[in-house]
Amino acid sequence: MSTRIDGRSATDHRPVSIERGWSTQAEGSALISFGNTKVLCTASFTNGVPRWMAGKGSGWVTAEYSMLPRSTNERMQRESIKGKVGGRTHEISRLIGRSLRAVVDMKGLGENTLVLDCDVLQADGGTRTASITGAYVAMVDAIEWGRDKGFIAKKATPLTDSVQAISVGIVGGEPMLDLAYTEDSAADTDMNIVTTGSGKFIEVQGTAEHAPFDRAELDTLLDLGLAGNRSLAAIQRDALGLA
Repeated sequence: MSTRIDGRSATDHRPVSIERGWSTQAEGSALISFGNTKVLCTASFTNGVPRWMAGKGSGWVTAEYSMLPRSTNERMQRESIKGKVGGRTHEISRLIGRSLRAVVDMKGLGENTLVLDCDVLQADGGTRTASITGAYVAMVDAIEWGRDKGFIAKKATPLTDSVQAISVGIVGGEPMLDLAYTEDSAADTDMNIVTTGSGKFIEVQGTAEHAPFDRAELDTLLDLGLAGNRSLAAIQRDALGLA
């Protein structure tokens, strides 16, 4: 098994840290780092739901994703200046929202809305997976805020599980976990795996960038992703004081 450019083995994820409560204004927040990738995740709690959901006794969870202009090596123009949100941004925002909704009982949430904003401060691969993993921690705190304020019933259990996400890929013919940008850009296969803390799959996004992959390689990548997400779930629990 080869050693990667940053000294990791193929089955190791990058150092991960979660700084909970980073924002004093938001009802929930977490600054998450996957190596040099850093994402600020904030959760905003609103009592009430969109008009089309009113009166149904269910809540709503949605997400927005963005990258700061100098989160990359060269400055990007803000999408607000361009006058439209790009397709990639829409795609990732929807992915984050779907992933979080998969572990929320909307009836238990009550007629309340959670908006998760994931802002990439620094990008080095895996921004969408870091966003999902950090947003979950922010969401937990926002739900507890809503419970403390009386917007959510004390005995309600809106969360059915935790959620984590990590990238995997085949680089130079070798399956690898948690690709940094230089690895991701050279990968033959690139995949993002979103799972629950209990090990169920929420979403698998996989693409053969340069060479098709076979069933055995797919199974290896899924196993790598599951193992990586188990490690992330432990880090989340520790950040939340549940370990």
